[in-house]
Amino acid sequence: MQQQLNEKIRVEINGMRQGMFLQSENTSNPVLLFLHGGPGSPEIAFTQKHPTGLEKIFTVCWWEQRGSGISYQRNIPKEMMTIDQMISDTIAVVQYLRRRFGKDKIYIMGHSWGTVLGTLTAQRAPELFHAYIGIGQVARQEESERLAYTYMLNKFRTAGNQKMVRKFKKYPIDQGGEIGIKYLSVRSDGMQKLGIGTMHRSKSMLDCVKIVLGFKGYTWQEKLKFPMGNSFSLNCLWDFVLQSDLIKQVPRLEIPAYVLHGKFDYQVSYVIAKQFVQAIEAPLKGFYTFDRSAHSPCFEEPKKMCHILRKDVLNGKADLADKQKQE
Repeated sequence: MQQQLNEKIRVEINGMRQGMFLQSENTSNPVLLFLHGGPGSPEIAFTQKHPTGLEKIFTVCWWEQRGSGISYQRNIPKEMMTIDQMISDTIAVVQYLRRRFGKDKIYIMGHSWGTVLGTLTAQRAPELFHAYIGIGQVARQEESERLAYTYMLNKFRTAGNQKMVRKFKKYPIDQGGEIGIKYLSVRSDGMQKLGIGTMHRSKSMLDCVKIVLGFKGYTWQEKLKFPMGNSFSLNCLWDFVLQSDLIKQVPRLEIPAYVLHGKFDYQVSYVIAKQFVQAIEAPLKGFYTFDRSAHSPCFEEPKKMCHILRKDVLNGKADLADKQKQE
């Protein structure tokens, strides 16, 4: 029986109440777990201004991970914010969704940091999933950061933007300097100005702030706590993201793997994401270039994304993938 769903709930996940939004135009559709980026940056708010259409195809779970968004609590022990804990939480959320919607398997979709969590979860428990979908696929983030730094510094030098050049030179990443949390705000500012960050057409990080503040699904208290969860999660998990090498850590997935990546993305390297797909072994794999997107094809080109999901992912094919990846 066709049933619509639009629900904001908190569920006990590994001993902690965690929040999620469930959306569906038909709850008999396949189930999709969306793993947000960051760490610490839930993305349901973006769907208000940039609808994805995912709820037309799937029953979608927009889970807000431990320490993030409406799952943030001031008393969360830092020692519980580990990759093993996050994978365990992900599997527990999957089990909840399987029970609730009566599914043997679901689809798992990760965005940015969510691709690290999604790839490692799919590697650990492939029997739970039909397929893995990565958007803005992380593979070797330290290498990605250094490539982006060099690109941005050259762009600002060429443009004669000495103010941005001075900001970047405070963090000599191109000379092996540390890629710490403090650098990320400068990096994000530069990426937004060049259209190579969150979205190709977004020129300021204030756009993201406005999206969260304008989201009707959050209370004002939840909106005010959002940056606290972002900062907390980022501080706990950033080093793991930076040190990850998924090309080495995940040589094979036992399920189909699809990677959707924006051509203008430097927040997570487009080139390295391609290398990840080329290197990984999987029953089926496909790399899909989004020509008008930077880091968020799911919000920048949602119609193309949904077409790929309907035609390829749900049918276990990769016919629409970039040609060179099918050779």
